[in-house]
Amino acid sequence: MSDIQLTFLEKENDLNKVLRNQKKTKSSASILFVSLWDKWCGRLVKDLKEKYGSSTEGHQVFIVDSFRMPHAFVIFRSTKLPHLVKLRKDRVHSVDYLPQIYKNLSV
Repeated sequence: MSDIQLTFLEKENDLNKVLRNQKKTKSSASILFVSLWDKWCGRLVKDLKEKYGSSTEGHQVFIVDSFRMPHAFVIFRSTKLPHLVKLRKDRVHSVDYLPQIYKNLSV
C-alpha cells in the first residue's frame, strides 16, 4: 500500500453504508477496529495519523472505535484489538496480530 486515506467512522450506520457500497462495487477497503483505551491501539492510530493524516487519496482505511460503535465489533467477530479486516472483491481477510497490522498498513 503506497498511500492510505484514513476515515474515522462515527456511527454504525456509516459502517453499514461502507459495507453495502463495497459489496455492490467490489472495491477494496479496510476496516481497523480499535479501542482508544488500549495503549497499543492508541499508538497505532497515532502512528497512522502521523504518516497518513493529510492524505486524501489512496487505499481507504475506515477506523472504528469501540467506545462509539460497540455493536459494530460483532459483524466480524472482533475479540482481540486492534483488528484489521481487509475487504477485497469477494474475499474477507482478517488480521489481529499487531506486527502484521503494522506491516499491512505500511507503518
